[in-house]
Amino acid sequence: MSDLDEIYRLYAKTVYGFLLSKCRNADTAEELTSETFYRAVKNIDNYKGNCTMSVWLCEIAKNLYIDYLRKSERKNISVEEQEFPDGENIILRYEDKEQTLDIHKILHTLEEPYKEVFSLRIFSELSYKEIGDIFERSDGWARVTFFRAKEMILKKLNERK
Repeated sequence: MSDLDEIYRLYAKTVYGFLLSKCRNADTAEELTSETFYRAVKNIDNYKGNCTMSVWLCEIAKNLYIDYLRKSERKNISVEEQEFPDGENIILRYEDKEQTLDIHKILHTLEEPYKEVFSLRIFSELSYKEIGDIFERSDGWARVTFFRAKEMILKKLNERK
């Protein structure tokens, strides 16, 4: 089995789940997942190891999804509410593609480990225990780090208004 086959085996479900949560259409998510791995293989030299492979792949998937929305000529996305998977009462409202892009831009400004913990929790839907295991820390550490990252994003988002 090649390294690329192993990467696909390990991360295809995560990328598909991320895309499905965004587009809410199984066929579109499947198509974008395939394109994500095609782009990853094509651009593997650009992977610097600054984040986990799953975060890098989800970034590619996110960009493909944004391109998909643009190509669909949807000028305005209806207001979509997305609850964070930890069940907290925080809701991000996406009024249009620009606001969604703002949130992703803010995420990129966060320092590590906040950026990666937030991405693992939201995009990969990992549990706090799984995130703690990745960082060789406790699930409590992962929970606090996620909460702080979320607060940073919301503060910066409110400052932009």
